[in-house]
This record gives sequence, C-alpha cells and structure tokens, in this order.
Amino acid sequence: MSTTPPPPEHDRADDFPEAWRALVDDAAIFPPGDADLREALHAYDAHRAEWWAGLVGSFVVRDTDLGSVPAGVPVSVVLTSGAGAIEGVAALAARRGLSLAGLEVAVRDADDPVGNVRRLDAAARAAEVDVPLFVEVPGPATAAWLAAADEVAACDHRLKLRLGHVDHDLVPDAATVAGWIDAALDREVRFKATAGLHRAVRHEPEGGGAHGFLNVLAATAALWEGGSTADAVGLLEQRDGSALTGTDVATARRWFSSFGSCSVTEPLDDLISLGLVDKR
Repeated sequence: MSTTPPPPEHDRADDFPEAWRALVDDAAIFPPGDADLREALHAYDAHRAEWWAGLVGSFVVRDTDLGSVPAGVPVSVVLTSGAGAIEGVAALAARRGLSLAGLEVAVRDADDPVGNVRRLDAAARAAEVDVPLFVEVPGPATAAWLAAADEVAACDHRLKLRLGHVDHDLVPDAATVAGWIDAALDREVRFKATAGLHRAVRHEPEGGGAHGFLNVLAATAALWEGGSTADAVGLLEQRDGSALTGTDVATARRWFSSFGSCSVTEPLDDLISLGLVDKR
C-alpha cells in the first residue's frame, strides 16, 4: 500500500501556530473510533495535506498491525505484550524503514510496578531504542504509583496518562489527574495523554464527564508555575472555555507533549471556535 508524501517540512513548521504543533496523535483505529487500518492510513495522508497538517503528530498503531504500515508514516507503537515486544518492534521498524516516533506500553504487573518499569527499560536498552518510551502506570497516584514514576524518571523515560475510558465510570476524576500531572512535573518527566481528550474543554457527554485538552494544558502550566493541586483540580473542572484561553501553552507543552485522539478534526474545530487558531 502506498501513501502520499507528507507536506514539505516548512509547511508543518511555519504554517501552523507553534503552540499547537504535533499536539494530536492520530489514534483513529482505537476505541471509540475503531477505524479500519487501511482507511485510517488514507485519512492520515489526507490530514497531512491540509492547511492544519501541523496540528497532527504521529499515527498511533498497535504492534500487531505494524507490518501493515507503509514506510514514511511516523508511527507511535502501542505494545500489546509488554517488554517482550520491544525488541521485535524495533527490529521490524528498522527492517521496513518505518519512521518510529515513540513506543507506548502499560505496566502489567500490579504487584511489582517498579520491577516492571525496570524490565521495560532493560528491554529498550537491549534493543537500542532511541525514541521516547511512554510508560502507562494504571491507578491513582498511590505510593506504589509514585515509586513506579520515580523509576520512569530514573530511566529517563516518559509517562502516559489515560484520561478517558469507554466506560464513563472508569474516567479518572480531576483530583486523580491533577495528582498524576503534579507527580510528573515534580520528577520533571514529560508525558502524553490518551483517551477522551478529543474536545478542548471539560464537558458532559451522555453517560458521564470527559476531560478537555485545554483544561489539561492549563492545569499543567499552573502546577509548573507553583500552583497547588487544588488549583489544578479547579482548572480541570472548568467548563468555560473562555476562562482557559489565557493559558501559557508554551510552558505546558514543555511537559505535556501530545495526546492520542480518534478524531483530529474535533480538536481543530474547538481551537478555531475558541479563537486560538485562525481558520483558513
């Protein structure tokens, strides 16, 4: 399967506001979108030809689908079988000439999260992986979670925060999210987010609440600038988009690098409606 080449690099770098560049990783094949892989790749090509191409970062794919992705597509690979998949993914990406943007993996051993992070690190080093490794540590910021985050920082990796879920009862509340972000910043660890952040502002879809990516940016900036977790909770729960448009996005994005979304046009639409990006 062939793909069209990406737009020239200057188009991505110069023709879209710097604050929002590569903010959204295209996760169209994941729930709730569940797009067909071939169709999602064609759509990704189309996105990269748009005037807002700079908003879109990598294409997020499972390791089990990596062999179906053509060369030239920047991919973030979700590892479905933990540390054992790292060597194979790295080898396959190199063999196929794939542009590997990052690896994403969840801690699977709830009884020994620190040991799990160490095994992931050992596998990444053995495979000589030279791209960011985003580690998802499930659960609230308990002592065990914080210890695992310490190990992620010590190994110079990054965190992945799951902020949504198809089951609304499992969406983490604002206090949990604020605790995660505060812990990441305390360790000076960059993080990306996944699930549920396709809209800019906190809202209440049918069945439960959903976080907004602008809320997360605002909370990140506030915490980095010395605000309390209570301040962050308030920002995460803010439903008025106009109250968030003054966020120091550049500061926030120093730490909050991107988020995966099954839609890349909904984030764009919200940025335009809030006056943060000019429509062309």
